[in-house]
Amino acid sequence: MNKPVAENNQGESLLLAPHPQHTKKLYIESYGCAMNFSDSEIVASILAENGYNTTQILEEADLVLINTCSIRDKAEQTIRKRLEKYNAVKRTNPKMKVGVLGCMAERLKDKFLEEEKIVDLVVGPDAYKDLPNLLREVEEGRDAINVILSKDETYGDISPVRLMSNGITALVSITRGCDNMCTFCVVPFTRGRERSREPQSVLEEIQNLWEKGFKEITLLGQNVDSYLWYGGGLKKDFSNATDMQKATAIDFNQLLEMVAVGFPKMRIRFSTSNPQDMHESVLQVIAKYSNICNHIHLPVQSGSNRILKEMNRLHTREEYMKLIDNIRRILPNTAISQDLIAGFPTETEEDHQDTLSLMAYVKYNFGYMYSYSERPGTMAGRKMTDDVAEETKLRRLQEIVDLQQKHAWLRSREFIGQIVEVLIEKVSKKSTEEFSGRNSQSITVVFPRQQYKIGDFVNVEIESCTSGTLIGKAVGYSNMN
Repeated sequence: MNKPVAENNQGESLLLAPHPQHTKKLYIESYGCAMNFSDSEIVASILAENGYNTTQILEEADLVLINTCSIRDKAEQTIRKRLEKYNAVKRTNPKMKVGVLGCMAERLKDKFLEEEKIVDLVVGPDAYKDLPNLLREVEEGRDAINVILSKDETYGDISPVRLMSNGITALVSITRGCDNMCTFCVVPFTRGRERSREPQSVLEEIQNLWEKGFKEITLLGQNVDSYLWYGGGLKKDFSNATDMQKATAIDFNQLLEMVAVGFPKMRIRFSTSNPQDMHESVLQVIAKYSNICNHIHLPVQSGSNRILKEMNRLHTREEYMKLIDNIRRILPNTAISQDLIAGFPTETEEDHQDTLSLMAYVKYNFGYMYSYSERPGTMAGRKMTDDVAEETKLRRLQEIVDLQQKHAWLRSREFIGQIVEVLIEKVSKKSTEEFSGRNSQSITVVFPRQQYKIGDFVNVEIESCTSGTLIGKAVGYSNMN
């Protein structure tokens, strides 16, 4: 599961600066994880080469694409409701074509064409380069579908457009797919096996962003810590690599260091990590370079060893706690965030209490918390009975949320009196007289605008806080400018 930084289950329509010679209009909406938002930028780039400008006005679109998430049933129901909206618009604009992209497209495949009569094409995450061909089929009056999973597609040769960008922060995908077969997760089935992107193409994309004035990038993947480049191919095939390939292979800590050294004035984040793949070498690289942010998103899912085993999580409670201890030792100022699931099949009250006690041990800065949602096709969906009552799930989830809120307050208050470095990203939602940005720990900071501008790195003295926001005053530019 990939969560971090850009997760947003509220749809976001995306806009690309118009090309004067393009005559067709694309409206694209993204749901779910950061990878979907990154993929939408790839899709827009491919279609820009085929005559499409993006628009924010649904009613004027020639092509409407919705990039979908399958991680929970609620996400899929949201997509269904959006398709109802598109259907209403299509009745007044019958020439408009509608396509479904992403994980939900991969999971349901041709069923989408049967169930949603409005849908003209269905395209999985590894088939976006085929979009021009599929659109030609649609124009000729045929439904079109391509959901074949690839063993090598990384889109490393495509320069993504930056849709609805603030011109300051950007996502840079470094891996696709996942080899961790967690029993609750659809990602291995919708995004395929894990493969890594050629490092030079990663560096070239970041160089392009730097030249355009971007100040922060997030290295993105379902599991960034298992990044491994040895000349191409799936990670699982590395054992068959040549001696030369093995000797020159680049893993995640090496890639992270290459980026930090190559772009010393670019702030660097990464997401998502899996506990069993995060090694001390990565922590040492973070400690070595000040431009790598002090935030680690470290999904745990449960604090119970029994439930972790049922989930096929490849770590124990004790191993996770040892990793936390190492992070605190090597990176004492690092924020840690979590993913947690309440009410997984067979979860008992004792298991739930184990989760609460683990939270008390870590005291996360923030997190993403959900009640269990059975996903068809997963091992849990096929082999396990969803036997925890809904009211019990919701009660346990609320207890998790309440405890996280308490810990978030505790962690936020630790910043009061400190001076933190903030990258100004936008004007505050609550006041046009204030700027908003994030510190190294990925916590939102707001402060009076003064003479500063969006894109500046400033030092902010923290004076007060809420559970999720730090409030202060700027005391000067940081040395990152």
